[in-house]
Amino acid sequence: MTLSLPQRLKRELAATPLDGAVSAVLIVAITAAAIGFLGWAFGRAQWLVIQANGTLLAVGRYPVEQQWRLWLLVGLLAAATGLGWGLLRGRRWPFNDRLASVLLVALGLWAPAALGLSLPLQVRWWAITALLLGLRWAFGRWGAAGLARLHPRVRRLLPLGFPLLYLIGLWLIAGGLGLGSVAPSEWGGLLLTLLMASLAMLLSFPLGVLLALGRRSELPLLRWGSVLYIEFIRGAPLITLLFLGQNILGFLLPGGLAPDRVWRAAAVLTLFCAAYLAEAVRSGLAAVPRGQVEAARSLGLSVPQTLGAVVLPQALRTALPTMVGQFISLLQDTTLLSLIGLLDLLGMARSVMANPAYLGKNAEVYLTLAVLFWCCCAALGLGSRALERRLDTTRPA
Repeated sequence: MTLSLPQRLKRELAATPLDGAVSAVLIVAITAAAIGFLGWAFGRAQWLVIQANGTLLAVGRYPVEQQWRLWLLVGLLAAATGLGWGLLRGRRWPFNDRLASVLLVALGLWAPAALGLSLPLQVRWWAITALLLGLRWAFGRWGAAGLARLHPRVRRLLPLGFPLLYLIGLWLIAGGLGLGSVAPSEWGGLLLTLLMASLAMLLSFPLGVLLALGRRSELPLLRWGSVLYIEFIRGAPLITLLFLGQNILGFLLPGGLAPDRVWRAAAVLTLFCAAYLAEAVRSGLAAVPRGQVEAARSLGLSVPQTLGAVVLPQALRTALPTMVGQFISLLQDTTLLSLIGLLDLLGMARSVMANPAYLGKNAEVYLTLAVLFWCCCAALGLGSRALERRLDTTRPA
């Protein structure tokens, strides 16, 4: 029996007198907060500080004549994200084919022009958003069908495109191999925050898996070495480790061999995140029934084959929500980089607010930072849930 809208609202919000009272109080509170916020955002707030410093918050002091590399990288990331998102979700949007064709043609004409250096930063961000949504729709509708026609060996090589894209991104950002070099000291803003977080996520994942396996190893030296490392890192605050990493490498290594401060901070973030990921993976390993291992060994699989084909796939699927939660925490922890002198997103925002011309504009700047971090964390969460649904073996094919 299909319920009408008033009946559904009554069932959801006022099934009992107490539910109705709580719902009414919450509706009044949320409405009052929304009215107050919208009145401030569209009336009293002065967004000129964001418009004037948008490029500084986005890329820091990256040379203006080299910023075309970053916009090229953003376009490539939008295409790759649209492809991955569409293939993971695999659902068609309720768009008419003719309307979709018109929108994609308009997008193809609009986005490249908007990504040009002559247009304002805000226009480029809207173009990137439109490009991402358009590619997500296109690949979600036609990507899976196109991949189905590829040879299985070619399909197995497709995931290698994402690490290759990451290396291309590092080349575009840092330069070299034909491009002018840009020193890490000139990176900043959202660019530095995302680069540090993504690099630490990629490197900490295999290290965390190895630490989890080492902690469960039967070799005493390997097991206790992994335990000592994990417990020491988890017991020390991240800010302490960041200061330690910035100073101790300068003392231990000669001046010419000591890496840049950016890479020292990236190493500390990687080692810190790996310790927490190891515990998440260990919980996933403990959730795998021992009978799975015994069955694999009875079939003649070696220990590495059992780990790679039976144990780790189940353990990582179980630990995926916890690992993504740790990745989100790592992204938020990058704000501590401003305390060691790196101009990440928060550090760049503080330098903007220190300008006498923008005194008293803290609320606008911090709200912009909160929205940017929320968008990045929400993207990680959405991708995690899509991957969980894709890996769920209990769902019908």
